[in-house]
Amino acid sequence: MLRVSSFRCAFRKLSRTEGVEGFHRVNARFQSPPLGSLPLKALDNSTGTPSPKHWEENWDDDSLRTAMRDHALLTWGVTQGADKLPILVDGEGPYLIDTEGKRYLDWTSQAVCANFGYDVPQAVLDAVQRQLRTVPYSYGGMGTTPVRAKLSSLMAEICPGNLNGFLFPCGGGEANEAAIRMARRFTGKHKIVTQYRSYHGGSTTGLGATGDFRRWFAEAGATGFVKVFNPQPIGFSWGHTDESACERALQSLEETILMEGPDSIAAMLLEPVVGAGGCLIPPTNYMQGVRALCDKYNMLMICDEVMMGFFRTGPLFAFQHFDGVLPDIVTSAKGLTGAYLPLAMVAVRQPIKEFFETNPLGWGATYHAHPVAVACAYECVKHMFKEDFRGKVAALQPVMIEGIHQLAERHPSVLQGRAIGMFGCLDLRDKTGCLAQQLHQPMRNEIKELKGALLDKGIIGLLRPPFLHCCPPLIISKEQLREGFDLVSAALAETLDKSL
Repeated sequence: MLRVSSFRCAFRKLSRTEGVEGFHRVNARFQSPPLGSLPLKALDNSTGTPSPKHWEENWDDDSLRTAMRDHALLTWGVTQGADKLPILVDGEGPYLIDTEGKRYLDWTSQAVCANFGYDVPQAVLDAVQRQLRTVPYSYGGMGTTPVRAKLSSLMAEICPGNLNGFLFPCGGGEANEAAIRMARRFTGKHKIVTQYRSYHGGSTTGLGATGDFRRWFAEAGATGFVKVFNPQPIGFSWGHTDESACERALQSLEETILMEGPDSIAAMLLEPVVGAGGCLIPPTNYMQGVRALCDKYNMLMICDEVMMGFFRTGPLFAFQHFDGVLPDIVTSAKGLTGAYLPLAMVAVRQPIKEFFETNPLGWGATYHAHPVAVACAYECVKHMFKEDFRGKVAALQPVMIEGIHQLAERHPSVLQGRAIGMFGCLDLRDKTGCLAQQLHQPMRNEIKELKGALLDKGIIGLLRPPFLHCCPPLIISKEQLREGFDLVSAALAETLDKSL
């Protein structure tokens, strides 16, 4: 006790502000000098006053383009040129119309999301207006709305197997973020296996999961993602037949799982049909092999159906092309509302739903299951079934395949093409017979000329060289689809073909 008492006494002495008795500079508590006033470069932080023009309904083109040039930022690429974009003011069927009255055939459903085209079904308009008049917003667990219950019930009825629990985030990237979080929490493991030729959203986690060049923008902030080569690589071949390619790709995948450690891998996340990466359709039995490997090593299988979901390739989801394959988690977005309002979906199988009955989900968002967007989605999904979108796509698929084939046959600038349902893609080539460029490279001048020619001829859409996607709204007619292929053919003949 004497020693403890002595220690406490010594500690008190060491802790005193004035220092040791007789030695005021020893063991004194540090006293920082007064901060004083730091130099501040004062800036005006007052709120501005809206100008009278904001109460005018119509602005002239010059005013709109000036506002775009001076104040707008474009996503992904450089912003320079924002004032040169077509100013779209109307739409009809699969067409968009600009301020000069020019009509453009939407050749890629914009970002492969405007599946309904530009005529909003009356039931959707009524549902959105009704929800805005009643409960325009409801936050998470504080309350719910009838339409959220209805959409959840509807999704449980149409989704295959025991996909029975649903989240409704705002967009596809957010949906994949939630799916990854859920997989990690459910399994207690961290790593996620993804493919190099893939895109899973613009958030840090989504880009970490992404395989293509866009992951470079955020890779430093994401951990736990393991990349594998797709079964349809572009720089080499797994084999000369579907069977040999499938076998070797699956062997490589299993080797990666073993080298990473199965006990550390929560899930494999993949697009059943790769979208932005070029309409890559896996060889026979590949998806079945992935499902079997996930089962063998106690990993979840997550299918990213953000782009292909809701009948883009024919069935409700692209994974349904592959017999016997049921993912543990499915994400989707774009086609859910036809891009009328932002909404996505995460569907989980019953065991995962039951796990989160008693375990915190660990993910949320202010606008999750926003009632106005949910009301829109509820009517959109019903409309797709009522109007038989699956049948529409089945009827249009032969025209899509024929159009892709003819472009590849007629144009030396087209290396080859792929198509499934209402999703097609052309590979553009250069003088050497190789792909015109890589995805991460700046757009070449010849490709810029092609883009300009497409616009001049009335074709608007995404162009991601070396790929030229062909995926117009699902409501397009056979005649309009053939018209689109004719316009694309003319643009290729006038530009890229001449550069070879």
